[in-house]
Amino acid sequence: MRARVRDFIYTKDDLFLATTTYLHPQDRILSFLRYIPDADGERSRNSSRYSKVDSKQAYNFLNDNYPEYLFDCKVTGVEMMGVPAGKVKEILSPVERLSKIINHPSPDELLLKVIKVADVFREEAGIPQQHLGISGSVLPGLYDPQVSDIDFVVYGLKNHQKAMETFESLKHDDESPLKAIADGYWARLYDKRIKDSTLSYDEFRWYEDRKNNRGVVDGTLFDILATREWDEIKGTFGEETYEPCGTVKIEATVSDALAAFDNPAVYQVEDVDIMEGPHAPIKEVASYTHTYSGQAREGERITARGKLEKVMGRKTYYRLIVGTTRESLGEFIKLKDLNLIDD
Repeated sequence: MRARVRDFIYTKDDLFLATTTYLHPQDRILSFLRYIPDADGERSRNSSRYSKVDSKQAYNFLNDNYPEYLFDCKVTGVEMMGVPAGKVKEILSPVERLSKIINHPSPDELLLKVIKVADVFREEAGIPQQHLGISGSVLPGLYDPQVSDIDFVVYGLKNHQKAMETFESLKHDDESPLKAIADGYWARLYDKRIKDSTLSYDEFRWYEDRKNNRGVVDGTLFDILATREWDEIKGTFGEETYEPCGTVKIEATVSDALAAFDNPAVYQVEDVDIMEGPHAPIKEVASYTHTYSGQAREGERITARGKLEKVMGRKTYYRLIVGTTRESLGEFIKLKDLNLIDD
């Protein structure tokens, strides 16, 4: 079985999990629980109802009901979620889902907006349809046409860059269906993403506006998400092992941001100063939450706080991880001095 970031796994226990990585052990697919069956749930699919769960709820639910979905991972050194191979009922593909939406005889109002986004990236950016997909709640069909956002996927890191450049050129064009995010939407997005005081609203708005990976189509928020093509995925699960080493805060200069919108988002860093926590030769900062994807560019000086990991494989190095929980409480990547950066 092959599964990559942005796929969903539907299980024989009627659970929906989102794939979290590109490499998986032989006996399970690493993924995070997103939707559970619930007779009083706010989401519906095929006459059944479901509820969306956050990180704490997901772990508690699996501990109480399906502990076999949790395992102590020897590679990462922490407890992780993953669908056992024998529990996989279907791997939901964003590419296949988008194709079905485009060919749907009577798409609802949200799906019509998905088609508009796809049309722009096919026609204006010149990205073939087989490199485009739709994830999030739309992928398993657990969306609300009135309130759900659009998690649009572009496959291939160069294609993703092309999509963001295209959106940047169009987002202030009156004739374009894809628009820049206005004030009211920034506030809504901030409330959804930031659950502590790590980023102020003004900081969040500045970062998000310059990324060009989020916008609005007919009043609905959309994300332009990056996923690697199959031939961009290298290595095997277990080639590297990871040892948690505590919490650390650093200042560093970004030397390479090529994978800043991947999952995880990766920033190669140099000239690292340890401000808090264990001292270690940190070579990269990685984020598992896309709040901090695309947060910094090559040559910029950043501050970051998260979990320190020792990576052991062909080479041994240290990295700082942001997004060890979905809410990323107390973890961040920010420019050291935002006032020095021109808008």
